[in-house]
Amino acid sequence: MAEDSLSHPALDKAAGEEFLQEAFQLILEEAIRKGTDVAEKVCDWREPQDLQKILDLELRSSGEPQQRVLEHCRDVIRYSVKTCHPRFFNQLFSGLDPHALVGRMITETLNTSQYTYEIAPVFVLMEEVVLKKLRELIGWGSGDGIFCPGGSLSNIYAMNVARYQRFPDSKRTGIWALPRLAVFTSQECHYSVQKGVAFLGIGTDNIYLVGVDERGKMIPADLEKQINKAKSEGACPFFVNATCGTTVLGAFDPLVDVADVCERHGAWFHVDAAWGGSVLLSRRHRHLLRGIERADSVAWNPHKMLMTGLQCSAFLLRDSSGLLQRCHCANATYLFQTDKFYDMAYDTGDKTIQCGRKVDCLKLWLMWKANGTEGLEKRVDRAFEFTRYLAEEIKKREGFQLVIEPEFINLCFWFVPPSLRGKQGCANYWERLEKVAPAIKERMMKKGSMMVGYQPLGSKVNFFRQVVTNPVVTKQDLDFFLDEIERLGTDL
Repeated sequence: MAEDSLSHPALDKAAGEEFLQEAFQLILEEAIRKGTDVAEKVCDWREPQDLQKILDLELRSSGEPQQRVLEHCRDVIRYSVKTCHPRFFNQLFSGLDPHALVGRMITETLNTSQYTYEIAPVFVLMEEVVLKKLRELIGWGSGDGIFCPGGSLSNIYAMNVARYQRFPDSKRTGIWALPRLAVFTSQECHYSVQKGVAFLGIGTDNIYLVGVDERGKMIPADLEKQINKAKSEGACPFFVNATCGTTVLGAFDPLVDVADVCERHGAWFHVDAAWGGSVLLSRRHRHLLRGIERADSVAWNPHKMLMTGLQCSAFLLRDSSGLLQRCHCANATYLFQTDKFYDMAYDTGDKTIQCGRKVDCLKLWLMWKANGTEGLEKRVDRAFEFTRYLAEEIKKREGFQLVIEPEFINLCFWFVPPSLRGKQGCANYWERLEKVAPAIKERMMKKGSMMVGYQPLGSKVNFFRQVVTNPVVTKQDLDFFLDEIERLGTDL
C-alpha cells in the first residue's frame, strides 16, 4: 500500500491550478480593484473579540473544501487594511505598483533563497545591478551592499560593520576586549538605533543623543560637543548616525557638516536614509541630501517612497575591499564550498547574518524597467507637489494649524475644533487638544473612510502626520481628507 502511494504525486496538480486561478481572480477583484477603489472602505474595522468570532481561525485535523478555503481568502482580504487605497496615509508606505507586484508574485512562486549563484543565478546578478544603481545615485563609483529585511536591520548592519572595521578582532574575542563604545545620533532618529545598540551589546547607556534645531535637524556643533564629552568619559566614539527624512517631521540632517565632524574624530559616518533616500532620484530635490556621498554607509528603503512593496531595504557601503563579507562570513562548507565549478565571488550569502534570504531585488528591478529613472523621478516630484498643495490648503482653512512648514513630504498639523478656537491661552487648552487627533482617528477607522497617523513629539501634543506617496491620489482625495477631518472633529 505504501509503495502504491509513493508511485503517484501527493498533490492534485489540476485541482491546485484550478484553485490558483480562482484565487488570483479573487485577489484581482477584492484586493486590487476594490482595494484601490476610492468608493470602497480603507478598512472594515472590527474589535479584536468580534473579529475572532467572524474569522474561522481554528486549524483542524482534516482539510477543508476548496470553496471554503477561498472564502477564508476573501475574509482575510475584506478585514485587512487596504494600504493601496488612495485614502490610506497612515504609514510611510502606501499604494500599489503593478510591476513591483508582479515581481513579488514571481519571487514567491519561484521560492528562491538568495545566498548562492547555484540556487539564484538570475537574482545574484540582478541584485548587484540594482545595488550598483543605488550607489551611483548616492555618488559612489564603487562599493558594496546587500538587501536587508527592513531599514532597522540595515542600521544594525551599519553599526556591526563599523565596529568590525574599527576592531576586527571583536568578531573573535567579543565585547570583552573592546573599550566602551559610543554611538551618536539625533534626538529625532529612528528607534532602531536604540534597538541596535542593545542587540549588539553596546548598551543603550552608550548612546549620546545630539540636539536638534526647531526643524528637527541635528546640530553639528552639539555633535562635536557630545563626542568630546564621550572622550572625556573614557568612551570610544566609533559611530555617528545621521538621518535623511526623520520619521515624524521629515527632517534632513546637515550631512556636509556632520561628515566634517566625523572626519575630525575618525568616526564611521552612517546615513539612515530609509525614508528620504528616494529623493536622490529627483534632480529638483536631491539637494536635501547634499553630502551623502561622504557617508561610509547608507540605509535606503525603496519600499517606502517608491512603492516597491514590502520589503525592499538596501544597505549600501562605500567600502569595496570586502569588509561586509569579512565582517559577517562564517564560511559554512555545506553551502559555500571552496571547490565549486563556478566563481565563488558570486555567492553573496555570507555577507549577511542570515542564511535563507528572500529575493528583494526583482520587484524594484521590474518596476524600474517599466518606469525608467525618469518615471520614478516624476513619482518623487509628484509627492512633493501634493504636500505643497495640502500645506497651502491647510493655511486657508480655519481650525487647521501647521506644526512646521514642510521641507519633505511629511505634513504635520493640528486640527483645532470650534470648541477650542481662540482659547489657546486657557490653562487646559493643550490637554484638551491632545485628545482631538486620537478621537478623530478612532472615528475615521470605524467609518472606514481613511487612515492617517498621529503622534506627540517632545512638548508638542498629538498632531496628525500626513504623507502622500501613492501616485493614484488626486487633489480630490486630499480635499476629501481635509473635509473629513472637519466632519469628524467639529463636535469635539
